Amino acid sequence: MEIGIDSFVAAVPDALTGANLSPQDRIAHLLEEIQLADEVGLDVFGIGEHHRAEFLDSAPEALLAAAAALTHQIRLTSAVTVLSARDPVRLFQQFATIDLISRGRTEMIVGRGSFTEAFPLFGLELKDYDALFAEKLELLLELRENARVHWAGRFRPPLQGQPVYPRPLQDKLPIWLGVGGTAASFARAGELGLPLMVAIIGGQPHRFRPLIDLYRQAGEEAGHQPGSLRVGIHALGYVADTDQQAADEFFPGYAQSFTDIGKERGWGPVTRSQYEALRGPTGAMLVSEPERVAEKIITFGEVLGGISRLTFQMSIASLPHRNRMRAIELLGTKVAPLVRGGVEREAQVS
Repeated sequence: MEIGIDSFVAAVPDALTGANLSPQDRIAHLLEEIQLADEVGLDVFGIGEHHRAEFLDSAPEALLAAAAALTHQIRLTSAVTVLSARDPVRLFQQFATIDLISRGRTEMIVGRGSFTEAFPLFGLELKDYDALFAEKLELLLELRENARVHWAGRFRPPLQGQPVYPRPLQDKLPIWLGVGGTAASFARAGELGLPLMVAIIGGQPHRFRPLIDLYRQAGEEAGHQPGSLRVGIHALGYVADTDQQAADEFFPGYAQSFTDIGKERGWGPVTRSQYEALRGPTGAMLVSEPERVAEKIITFGEVLGGISRLTFQMSIASLPHRNRMRAIELLGTKVAPLVRGGVEREAQVS
């Protein structure tokens, strides 16, 4: 199983110290974190896309290109690209360029995003939410297959065989479909044979099993080999040297962030008891010391019928840089080896 990290490059005061760093320092810290993730052997680092004051990830391709020039082994991906608001031609060119810089280590996860600011920002209608995504995904996948595409749609001028360059180093640039909890999105990913990245940020992971089964069923019915239908999980998580330390350090920023989002969406304030329930054995949150986190990741795989990737989202808690660096070190040197060893033993038994 691959273990990685996703970042939204939070630009709010550190929850534990109150420090309010400059944007340039936040981005410098991000690049240091990606370099460390590469050095300690993590598999993937993803950068989100938001168009809000509290995040610095509105241009993820620029950040990924910088990371590509500084790293050697780790795969680099978006998490997620808000495809509905992007031009697939320009997007493909950008990721193909990053793939060349990284020498074949680039991927993208495309989705519709959980925020809607991109629609008015780029002159789009929210009523076209799904139609925009479906059309642009179709074009993006065609561009992946061919440098010259003949294509026409509702939301973009047609292509009449114009060449789209550069081409990526990888023969087929990996494109994952990022989903939340909509059955149609899971089925679409399966029908297209795309790997699936599921955001599980609350509740209990086992409740997603029917949707993941739907994805696999749709993929097999469409003629895709079961081995190509990969499932990844994006989860809230943080690792520290002890369980109590991890719990106490992650809670303040997590609670503040989700309470603020809740004001926009009609949720109540986050409480410590809710948080502890999510940290419990059946909850979706991976916040603890290395052994407990590794055990819980393996359990995720069991209840969901097998997963091939899990990425930690800890930037949402606006932790100090030194805390994130320690967490990355523990993920690479402690958690990932424990998970890989546990998964390998299970495979041998089965």
